[in-house]
Amino acid sequence: MTASAAHTPTLTSLPLLARGKVRDNYAVGDDRILMVASDRISAYDVIMSQPIPGKGALLTQMALFWFDKLGHVCPNHLTGEDPLSVVTPAEADWVKGRTMLVKRLRPIPVEAVVRGYLAGSGWQEYQATQTVCGVPLPEGLQNASPLPEPIFTPAAKAAVGEHDENITFAQTVEMIGQPLAEAIRRISVQLYTEAAAIALGKGIIIADTKFEFGLDADDQLVLMDEVLTPDSSRYWPANQYQPGMNPPSYDKQFLRDWLSTAQRDGQPWDKTAPAPDLPEAVIAQTAAKYQEALTQLTQAA
Repeated sequence: MTASAAHTPTLTSLPLLARGKVRDNYAVGDDRILMVASDRISAYDVIMSQPIPGKGALLTQMALFWFDKLGHVCPNHLTGEDPLSVVTPAEADWVKGRTMLVKRLRPIPVEAVVRGYLAGSGWQEYQATQTVCGVPLPEGLQNASPLPEPIFTPAAKAAVGEHDENITFAQTVEMIGQPLAEAIRRISVQLYTEAAAIALGKGIIIADTKFEFGLDADDQLVLMDEVLTPDSSRYWPANQYQPGMNPPSYDKQFLRDWLSTAQRDGQPWDKTAPAPDLPEAVIAQTAAKYQEALTQLTQAA
């Protein structure tokens, strides 16, 4: 596959429904979607011009790992059918390993974010208000401190290129109703708690993550999209973790750190499109971080 194809794979045999930051969705009849994970990477809600080689296949493999581990907590969108059965032979070779054939659902416009540690924007907010997304926290926590218990901090999903907006649980209730909001909060925290325990047994801390849900034809809540990948989660090596400092990470924090000092047209990048071009070293190191996470997570106990 060429770099351009890996960045923006295009199928001609199926109608394109939507192109997201990383995944492209194609209609398969009226009831299924072929999800194609590209090698695109985004940061600060801006898609980088250069792909990360192998990233789409890696994300797909990791999502399938977690769907398998957590299927008892909540139904997921996988159909169990071979994704390659719905594309042409010519297309099969270059989408192999990066696709999932999934049920078509009614997406819920809320990102279900769960935080188990104080990090990133949460740490910044805590220093100012002693809260994270409006959730009060105890005094005396440090950067990267574990929280007394995981907290649910939802966000309203934004269009591609726009920033998701943190919202309160009360706002979530206003958007989707009390029963659904409470179900999403309960299931999200359980998913995070069980996944965090599995990952910790492999030497990885999952500091936070986000889930997405949809409703099927029977209004059953279904886990969808990606799940617990380095794109949607903060992964830390447990053996290098120390409260009070930012641990090294297996996710795209390496890319964010580089972008925080990058320039575009001779000026510091203002986190709007287009992004600065990524040096080969940054591309290679980002790919290595993702691969390290998958290798460590899926190794035998």
